[in-house]
Amino acid sequence: MDEAAIVLIAVTGVLALFVILPGMILHYITMWRKQKTLQPDDERMLEDLWRSAKAMERRIESLEALLEKSEADAPRRPPRPSRSTLED
Repeated sequence: MDEAAIVLIAVTGVLALFVILPGMILHYITMWRKQKTLQPDDERMLEDLWRSAKAMERRIESLEALLEKSEADAPRRPPRPSRSTLED
């Protein structure tokens, strides 16, 4: 190999090691940090889910109140006699 090829390989190696590699690492670190925060679409989706959960919670509380009221208004039945599943 001649001297020009060796210099070219050395310059390429140094450039790759000290410029390109750290640049790639820093690029992916910033991409990773950017993905850690919520995007506006994610925030809207979470807000919609929160509203839906609150609406469902109100509906469940209304149903529970109606059931408690209907149970309080209904006459009590005597308990059924328990049957033994094991023969004595």
